[in-house]
Amino acid sequence: MRIKVHCLNRIGMTRDILDLLVNYGVNVARGEVGGEQGDAIYLYCPNLINMQFQALRPKFEAIPGVFGVKRVGLMPSERRHMELNALLGALEFPVMSIDMGGSIVAANRAAAQLLGVRVDEVPGIPLSRYAEDFDLPELVRANKSRINGLRVKVRGDVFLADITPLQSQHDDSEAMAGAVLTLHRADLVGERIYQVRKQELRGFDSIFQSSRVMAAVVREARRMAPLDAPLLIEGETGTGKELLARACHLASPRGQSPLMAMNCAGLSESMAETELFGYGPGAFEGARVEGKLGLLELTAGGTLFLDGVGELSARMQAKLLRFLQDGCFRRVGSDEEVYLDVRVICSTQSDLSELCARGEFRQDLYHRLNVLTLHIPPLRECLDGLGPLVDHFLDQASRQIGCALPRIVPASMARLTHYHWPGNIRQLENVLFQAVSLCEGGTVKAEHIRLPEYGVREPLREFSLEGGLDEIVGRFEKAVLQRLYPEYSSSRQLGKRLGVSHTTIANKLRDYGLNAEKK
Repeated sequence: MRIKVHCLNRIGMTRDILDLLVNYGVNVARGEVGGEQGDAIYLYCPNLINMQFQALRPKFEAIPGVFGVKRVGLMPSERRHMELNALLGALEFPVMSIDMGGSIVAANRAAAQLLGVRVDEVPGIPLSRYAEDFDLPELVRANKSRINGLRVKVRGDVFLADITPLQSQHDDSEAMAGAVLTLHRADLVGERIYQVRKQELRGFDSIFQSSRVMAAVVREARRMAPLDAPLLIEGETGTGKELLARACHLASPRGQSPLMAMNCAGLSESMAETELFGYGPGAFEGARVEGKLGLLELTAGGTLFLDGVGELSARMQAKLLRFLQDGCFRRVGSDEEVYLDVRVICSTQSDLSELCARGEFRQDLYHRLNVLTLHIPPLRECLDGLGPLVDHFLDQASRQIGCALPRIVPASMARLTHYHWPGNIRQLENVLFQAVSLCEGGTVKAEHIRLPEYGVREPLREFSLEGGLDEIVGRFEKAVLQRLYPEYSSSRQLGKRLGVSHTTIANKLRDYGLNAEKK
């Protein structure tokens, strides 16, 4: 029987209670002091029967400072133990408590399954029997603080370990009782991150296809999405290259696996390398002691999206090429070969074939990436679908701002239709958000449509008709190229726009000195 004595917290209280039980020949196997103020004494008396307890109750209550006594089902420590076991048992990842001798003190069911033993066989097993080159007690003594994401191998599988030291209030390492070790499979970490973010991802249905040209692009993308080969997406800034990449990923057999993205243009070479490939423990000064997983490893089994791949340095191009060829890479500061199954989708604003011709991009990498290609047209070539797109962004902006859906007057639509949209759909979205925030009376007027004219020259306004026909045509041709070339990232795309060959455009740009001007 287990009993709880509610009593005053005073010196000698436990002795008075025990003396009573001794006088009646009741053996006490275990006792605990509990309660918020230490105002309860719990006793486990194996041979105490209910009849004896009822006879002893008045005598307990006669002890000075005792307020009451009753039977309980569990001792506080037993309840905590059962609750802890239930919580640990519900965890799908392995959790172990390790003492400072390196032996496992306790473990949950997932940890026992990992080690290949029963839960009751775990206590006393040395961790070193299963973990390679992993001295946990020494690591705890050296760090004296929590460690997250340390790479360890347990029975040949790679895990990321979180280590929480068990330490008293003293600072010296001798006061440490050990540590709690939590293991997460390295190949599933990216999937968990992806599942958290998955609700933010969008598929093909969210891509506006009101324009004939854009509808054709989406049809091509739907056919390419299930193919397990590299995909290259070309298009100007703001055209939605990442949105299309995510849609292709979700429509592929890898759609339930992680999708990770990296902007190659926004990172230095060293940062891009560690971000993409990760680094080993202590790889460089200031590095985390446990090392770091790169995006490739977090993407295991899924899709990696590299935005602005043309901005990668020559060394990064070589490392990416090796991964595409062999499916393996090395982390920074590590000799270990890591083999992964990852699909690569890249995007670029530049013409990679021109970069190859200038020696700025590896041809072998270009051919590896250019297995499947999609070209997203700029907004100015999709104006036949502008109306539904404007309605969508107006609705979206009004919801975000918390106002009624405004109507847009014909003059405002005319401004939107005749603009050249250097920032494409992203710029249209921002312009309409600003217009909704400025408009009053539920009407978006022309003055609410604020369109910057940055980077736009108008050489045709003061066009001269002096000279012969060849001179006039030459000036006009140069003016046309001056007007259009800044809006296209390459002579190939400009040639496609004007319906002439890439070579013709390249020669005329050179003759008029416009290619050097753009640089």
